[in-house]
Amino acid sequence: MRKFMDEFKTFIARGNVMDMAVGIIIGGAFTSIVTSLVEDIINPLLGLFGGMNFDRLQVNLLGEVTLNYGKFITAVVNFLIMAFIVFMIMKAVNGMGDKLTKKKEEETAAAVRKCPFCKSEIAIDATRCPNCTSELEPEKAV
Repeated sequence: MRKFMDEFKTFIARGNVMDMAVGIIIGGAFTSIVTSLVEDIINPLLGLFGGMNFDRLQVNLLGEVTLNYGKFITAVVNFLIMAFIVFMIMKAVNGMGDKLTKKKEEETAAAVRKCPFCKSEIAIDATRCPNCTSELEPEKAV
């Protein structure tokens, strides 16, 4: 039992589990914001253009038994809007990440040169090629 508990502690202490926990907590908070946006702002605007509130659409089956298909339509619309908002946020985050990655690649490319003998990439301030061990002169930087 002791070994099992130690393995569990190791599993919980991993960065991935902690990242997932933070993501779930932030996701819960984000869900309430998006739900409020959809229910309090977007659905009333759709009601203005459509002339009705989807939540109130229903069919009476037997006596007091009703089929509330309008609430299902609202849930689908909420999901689509939420998915679109998450898509837009991730697109912006990925765009910023791509810019940072490109900038780092440019910095790295500026910090290397090619060995005139073996044509491998070496540090710009190297005096000897680590691949072919040729002696390099600073003025021969390409």
